[in-house]
Amino acid sequence: MNQTQSERDVRIAKIWQMKSYGVIPYAQSFDKVEMIGDILTHYPQQIEEGQAHDFRDINDIVLDPIEGVKTAGRLTLFRSHGKLSFGKLMDESGEIQLMFHRDVTTIRMMKGDEGWWRMMKDFAVLENDAGEEMTAYKFLDKMVDVGDWIGVEGELFYTHKGELTILVSTYTFLSKAVRPLGDKYHGIGEDNQEAAYRQRYLDMVHNRESLERMRLRADFIRVLREFYRSKGFIELDTPILGNSASGAAAKPFVTHHEDFDQEMYLRIAPEIALKMATVGGLEKVFEIGKDFRNEWSSPSHHQEFMVAEHYAAYRNYEDNMRFTEEMFDYLFDQIPGLSRVVEVADKEWTVREVDFATPWERIDYIARIQQDSGIDVSQYGPDDADILRQKIREMGHEWTGLDIQTTATMIDYLYKKVTRPKIVGPAFIYNYPKTMQPLARTSDVDDQIVEQFQAIVNGWEILKAYSELVDPIEQQANFDAQSDALAKGDDEATKGDDEFVRAMEYGMPPQSGRGMGLDRILAMLTEQKNIRDVILFPMMKPIRKDHEGDEREWGEVEG
Repeated sequence: MNQTQSERDVRIAKIWQMKSYGVIPYAQSFDKVEMIGDILTHYPQQIEEGQAHDFRDINDIVLDPIEGVKTAGRLTLFRSHGKLSFGKLMDESGEIQLMFHRDVTTIRMMKGDEGWWRMMKDFAVLENDAGEEMTAYKFLDKMVDVGDWIGVEGELFYTHKGELTILVSTYTFLSKAVRPLGDKYHGIGEDNQEAAYRQRYLDMVHNRESLERMRLRADFIRVLREFYRSKGFIELDTPILGNSASGAAAKPFVTHHEDFDQEMYLRIAPEIALKMATVGGLEKVFEIGKDFRNEWSSPSHHQEFMVAEHYAAYRNYEDNMRFTEEMFDYLFDQIPGLSRVVEVADKEWTVREVDFATPWERIDYIARIQQDSGIDVSQYGPDDADILRQKIREMGHEWTGLDIQTTATMIDYLYKKVTRPKIVGPAFIYNYPKTMQPLARTSDVDDQIVEQFQAIVNGWEILKAYSELVDPIEQQANFDAQSDALAKGDDEATKGDDEFVRAMEYGMPPQSGRGMGLDRILAMLTEQKNIRDVILFPMMKPIRKDHEGDEREWGEVEG
């Protein structure tokens, strides 16, 4: 039996002992009045002379408190010094010192079937086998462990070192931690990313920055929703499961619907459903939710990811560029602590300073690829795949899968190889060849170009937008061409969708749409090198177990 298992057994035994004392180890509720962060914010860090107390003179503290408080959280530190004990209490908002005194501390507990609450200093009716009387202070020392959740009531004061502290007059036991928390030096922290990803709850306990990143993520999504609503958009909830995996060029996850007895797909984008809603008359729609793409793992890729996607009738892609800049200005203005200037690591771990101040740079896709590779990609259509493949190799470029890729996929890979790594940004990349995007609208100026843009930040693609194709005849022709690509083995080609084309035939208004990956944006805005650092519970491989069912050593983090 290892040390962790032994301590776990000790803590489980304490649960039964607590019950024998009439203390409920897992409370129903607690009337928490103040957040710890609010307490810390309300009182100054620098105190005036005379406010500090010598904690050995407990009577002075009791007679001259600052203010009474009532809060709750997890006990993260506990040390006993005879008649005095000190601890640290942490909640979502912060951490504060606690002080318990043998002559002052009482416990609030529930005893018996009557369900009545009482405060006790001494457990006068509760004795152990040796006949020793259990006191509230002794219970704290013997039964309460680091990691447990407690509620406290008491008076604030400053110690002789000037630290704001709660002198606990009454505590309530709320929840027993059976496993010890450990610490960031033994399994959780920068030296063990896998443990941090698998046990994010411990990562947030030991690493305050991790908890704050999750709070910032929630704030970011909240403010993003506020922005959309302030601009007249309504939020829709579209299906995750569908009969086709259309709306983007990506390999889908496939599952089986037992009742229908057919294969179905996890969505790779909400695009199709949102655009069909505009056929019904909804002019400004958005959705914030999960997409799924069965692709590789890397510091910038996660197969399950959060997106924000919108469509606005009567707008084009240039309107969408301006709308995007306005959105980012709003996010930076409304989220405290979010800086416009951040250091972002690219996929080769080169860190560059990026300034999100608007307006952003505009870059011509075709012209820049030709500048970087010597290839004019606008000259190659869907039937020119073999010619383009030969040209790519003549110019000295090669990658896995090149032999079976379509023209569109090869152009995309060429861009990602020779151009994207050079862009610091933020920059809008526009002027794409028509063969690249079957769902985008053809330019009125050049019928070989589509009206589309992407935003790039130091090699990261953070969003994509179009003037949407609303012509059902052209849409069907594009889907047919993509079907040929699928038949040739390109599993990233866009899948067709008959229901989508049918909806378009009833008349779809001119519009521009945009899809934006939130995980990547949050990773760069919080200066994280791995997208998993901003995902609460990122996808991981199962833990290996030996033949006796015990957990074995974890492998390396994927990607």
